[in-house]
Amino acid sequence: MSSTPFFLIFLPYLFFFSSWFFCFSSSAGFDLTPISFDEGYSPLFGDFNLVRSPDGNSVRLLLDVYSGSGFISSNMYAHGFFSAKIKLPSDNTAGVVVAFYASNGDVFEKAHDELDIEFLGNVRGKPWRFQTNLYGNGSTSRGREERYRLWFDPSKEFHRYSILWTTKNIIFYVDEVPIREVIRSDEMGGDYPTKPMSLYATIWDASSWATGGGKIKVNYDYAPFTAEFRELVLDGCPMDPIQEYPDFTICNDKDAWLDTRIYSFLSPKRRAAMYKFRQHYMYYSSCYDVWRYPVRLPGCVIDPIEKERFNESGRLKFERSHKKQARAAKARRERKSRSDT
Repeated sequence: MSSTPFFLIFLPYLFFFSSWFFCFSSSAGFDLTPISFDEGYSPLFGDFNLVRSPDGNSVRLLLDVYSGSGFISSNMYAHGFFSAKIKLPSDNTAGVVVAFYASNGDVFEKAHDELDIEFLGNVRGKPWRFQTNLYGNGSTSRGREERYRLWFDPSKEFHRYSILWTTKNIIFYVDEVPIREVIRSDEMGGDYPTKPMSLYATIWDASSWATGGGKIKVNYDYAPFTAEFRELVLDGCPMDPIQEYPDFTICNDKDAWLDTRIYSFLSPKRRAAMYKFRQHYMYYSSCYDVWRYPVRLPGCVIDPIEKERFNESGRLKFERSHKKQARAAKARRERKSRSDT
């Protein structure tokens, strides 16, 4: 038997997958129209830790020992495409969470809808992880989390993260790679988000759960932690959520326009990209977590091949291989950095 270390055997494959995603992400764009911060947003909390750029086109959110910070869209939207280029804090970020999400929890406290992208910090030398989630009509007891790793270091440069929400489906994107699609079904019923939502971005102390199940807390010796946002996109239909009888027909034209956009449907090429991402970077899925949900969640589409990779806790059966992938990616980035210098 060959004594070649697994790391060296796997490295060419990791390079292939990373290069494949890079080429896909750098292809023809989504043709987006960014807006300035003041055109679409306002501070939410921690105003003293929210720093706009001089031209108003980007914003930094800071977390220090006194407070986190965040911003919110000026309008609520009935469906839309919400997007931003984000660069995450570097160094020791354990316990820190950066969130980019849509919600109406401030209006419908007991029956809120939500679509989440949450970045979970880590100890120095270990990569950021992130999760997606959705709730409809207050279905917080039926969280639909998926957790992933990335094929790049999100603290080194900006990458685009996007949420598409239509009457038919929800798609989460990293750059132009779709990573998750939720198709609306009768089975989901009220668990599918339907009420108008605002768009939020926040950075905050989640020491109670974010890293190691809450065992590793935020170390403020590394503060301030800074998340940067730019090229903000809000393509949706503004709507007043508290009308007694909301007229959703006013959004018909905008919904029809959204349906024509390239990001609203998955071509065979994009569907293949999503499959590759999920195969190599997803390490937890609530759809396969039978310990937490003995009865399958409504709307879960079980992929027999994908299911084989997960145990009954919803986590990968062979998570060590993913950790080796992450180490290989880090080594490759370090070699590239040395060669560039």
